[in-house]
Amino acid sequence: MRTVHSLKELRAILRGYRQQEKTIGLVPTMGNLHEGHISLVRKAAEAADIVVTSIFVNPMQFGANEDLDTYPRTLLNDQNKLGEAGNTLVFAPSAEEVYPDGLARHTRVVVPEVSAGHCGDSRPGHFEGVATVVSVLFNMIQPEFAVFGEKDFQQLAVIRKMVRDLMIPVEVIGAATVREDDGLAKSSRNGYLSEEERAIAPVIYQTLQATAAKITDGHSDFQVLAKEAGESLIAAGLRLDYFNIANSNTLKPAKPDDSDITLLAAAFLGSTRLIDNISVTR
Repeated sequence: MRTVHSLKELRAILRGYRQQEKTIGLVPTMGNLHEGHISLVRKAAEAADIVVTSIFVNPMQFGANEDLDTYPRTLLNDQNKLGEAGNTLVFAPSAEEVYPDGLARHTRVVVPEVSAGHCGDSRPGHFEGVATVVSVLFNMIQPEFAVFGEKDFQQLAVIRKMVRDLMIPVEVIGAATVREDDGLAKSSRNGYLSEEERAIAPVIYQTLQATAAKITDGHSDFQVLAKEAGESLIAAGLRLDYFNIANSNTLKPAKPDDSDITLLAAAFLGSTRLIDNISVTR
């Protein structure tokens, strides 16, 4: 497995693979990899001959008072995990390589509608940063396939709409959320939790499951269900950001006759913000 930092070297290597008629898959990450990321690499390997994992802590998707400066940079450890998983190439560019004229002067990609609400309301500009960096990576690497985790459900929806609207020739593949034994979704930010907070954190998934069961049983007053779920999280000691019940395709508030529904939750334990979701088909 090789690691490259420059676009020039990256394209020279990928040109060689294309001359061999190899297909290329991409797994975009910000590093600090866990088993959830590694599962994306394995899924990419099912679709493509060559797997490129990008490791780039994207400053454009961090807002004021977020953890850009403290976000873990663990490249050596990440390389070891990716090598064991059969990854082909690591692309770890600098901010100057991705944004050569600086953030303020860089063209930005805005994806309407699905970027609104949920994390879009809580983190203004976040999905603009995500869409922009993913579009840059798509153009740098030009993969046939790209794999994203379903844990970031709204992000996946944003990327899919961007690809569709801009007619980008990349197949976007969603991969199921990987969880700890107690149900907590694996996340790089789980490492910020204290021992006490870590014991509380699984209540997010438990609340999602309980609410999804009510919907499956025929309850359709989604405002009431969301309110009750939020109150349950607060009672467990979390600071609620949102608990929303949405149409899986539009991410707008679900209607009683919707068949595909996604429950999305975000909450804080201490200073750590955790997100999770469950989808239900009725």
